[in-house]
Amino acid sequence: MAISNRNVKKMSSGRGRSRQMNKGASAATGGILLFLHGDTLLPDDALQSICSVIEREEVVGGAFDLGISSDRPVFRLIEKTASLRSRITRAPYGDQAIFMRKDFFDEIGGFKDIPLMEDVELMRRVRKRGGKIRIVRSRVKTSPRRWEEEGVVRCTLRNWILITLYSLGLPPEKLTRFYR
Repeated sequence: MAISNRNVKKMSSGRGRSRQMNKGASAATGGILLFLHGDTLLPDDALQSICSVIEREEVVGGAFDLGISSDRPVFRLIEKTASLRSRITRAPYGDQAIFMRKDFFDEIGGFKDIPLMEDVELMRRVRKRGGKIRIVRSRVKTSPRRWEEEGVVRCTLRNWILITLYSLGLPPEKLTRFYR
């Protein structure tokens, strides 16, 4: 889908993904928000899939299965693990292109202004409110850059440790020094 310049609003925001996404969400006029990382591409059927999921009244949002733009077999394992995790927990991560009804997003207060884990924290509040999240089988394609630069095992283990520490109550502000 081509987007013409007339459909794009350029905005400035302070540092931090949550601030940037909240700023974009506050300016959005549509009923559905899509949070897409800069290094992630949507599948061809993305808009149709989003509309199909959101038309169910009980569903407040969703995301796509993770795809990684690399031919390396190790990334197929990461994709399968991420897809299984998000289907079981109904808590997709930001690199899966989270989408949500704008009214629900606004109602729960948007992304919390934290430097890391904003996607995890948002999904906790969605679940706490009883919001239903659906994972679309189509895959986004995200860049393997970070895994390739840091090493697949090191990057994956670091991510698992960070999410575990966050789940145990360590504040995101303390976790950022391990993420950079």
